[in-house]
Amino acid sequence: MLPDNLKLDSIYLTAAFVAIVLAVFVLKKDGRSRKYHVVAGTVLHQLFNFHRLHDYMTDLSAKHKTYRLLSLGRNEIYTTDPINVEYILKTNFPNYGKGEHQHTMLKDLLGDGIFTVDGEKWKKQRKTASYQFSTRILRDFSSSVFKSTAVKLVAMVSDASISNQMLEIQDLFFKSTLDSVFKVILGVELDTLRGTYEDGTKFSNAFNDASEITTLRYVDIFWKIKRFMHIGLEASMGKNIKVVDEFVYKVIKSKTEQVMKSPDGSAGKDLLSRFLDLEETDPKFLKDIILSFIIAGKDTTATTMSWFLYTLCKYPHVQDRIVEETKEATNLESFSSVEELADSITEEALENMQYLTAALTETLRLYPAVPWDGKICFSDDTLPDGFSVKKGDFVSYLPYAMGRMKYVWGDDAEEFKPERWLDTNGKFQQESPFKFTAFQAGPRQCLGKDFSYRQMKIFSAILLSSHKFKLADESKKAHYRTTLTLHMDGGLHLHAHPRLGHLKP
Repeated sequence: MLPDNLKLDSIYLTAAFVAIVLAVFVLKKDGRSRKYHVVAGTVLHQLFNFHRLHDYMTDLSAKHKTYRLLSLGRNEIYTTDPINVEYILKTNFPNYGKGEHQHTMLKDLLGDGIFTVDGEKWKKQRKTASYQFSTRILRDFSSSVFKSTAVKLVAMVSDASISNQMLEIQDLFFKSTLDSVFKVILGVELDTLRGTYEDGTKFSNAFNDASEITTLRYVDIFWKIKRFMHIGLEASMGKNIKVVDEFVYKVIKSKTEQVMKSPDGSAGKDLLSRFLDLEETDPKFLKDIILSFIIAGKDTTATTMSWFLYTLCKYPHVQDRIVEETKEATNLESFSSVEELADSITEEALENMQYLTAALTETLRLYPAVPWDGKICFSDDTLPDGFSVKKGDFVSYLPYAMGRMKYVWGDDAEEFKPERWLDTNGKFQQESPFKFTAFQAGPRQCLGKDFSYRQMKIFSAILLSSHKFKLADESKKAHYRTTLTLHMDGGLHLHAHPRLGHLKP
């Protein structure tokens, strides 16, 4: 079903006319002197297929490695060809950026954050954030936060297990990852997992709603009109943004005051404190970059963990193998408490969990947290495949579709096989980031990649070592919800069973 604000009866009368105008306008501009990718449809087809958008794009990609969809005044080019991806993300990186088009769609929520800007603004944020993510202080602090949050999560899973209740674990993942990210980035105990912080819950709900509205703007050509007329989902955008901004500004103000009162001029180990230590004190700058990291760290990990557990329920032998690997890596044959297990997960232990890394990576290959990513072409260009793109064209690569392309991954591309990531010695081996694009590549490669793997591995090791998971309905196939990240539609309903054999008598 389409979202409520996209009633088909309101656009059927204009659809055919708009499609014709688009085709004539764009093809006229193309001329005959350059070679362009095949036209596979229009943006209206994306709108009609919004409920299965990524599968629609995958179907087109199976026919054409790179293709065009017609939009108002420009082409939209989509590719699953690793050669083109490398060219866009690295070789000719300066020519492909967010551009004003995307900045306009994203700025209400993310302002001038690192995911919405180009040029000097991007370079400044990238340089500042890159330094902080590489520090041991943040690494150790984040590991401690991830462990304590995972222990809280397992306690809730255990309560449901004891009472034989069904779990909707995706919601728990969203809450626990948000709690973790907030603690690491802002130093704030949000505690949405247990619902003890009312303002934190309001922020979380407003942030999720604003994220969904932002996603819809990519396929709804009427969103600016709706925003101007204050109708549909756009009517609630302003209210959501106000809740989000007020909450974050309040935290920034409080943290700044802590720094000023601190004897040594430092407020803590969280990322905001680290920025303040570098004398980055502009509240707007801090708010924008913080919200970018929250959306990157919260949704991506939660969605990946949901698809990971869903897949492991389909392949229970993978669950068991991860548990055995965790026992070997931690040197714990049994444990008397989850806290003891968490304490045993050191950096060395995490490094030795090679099969777990492979299983998580295989999940990201098939269910990338960010299923597509788009750039604007800044000047006329020719891609390595010999086809042209024009200034102003929207050029996207498709991680979700790429993970399903046989010409990229082989005939078993649609199969879940963690072993494809292991060498003959059982060691994890990387693939080209232009083939495995879950964390982007080139100068904009995700700064939080190691941060994300650390959190997912800690959560996975603790959850799977303490409980075995089964789907509440084995016959039900999971589907995604079309948002900025690959949410599982309707959540993930599981039953958890204690692994009693791993507890001391």
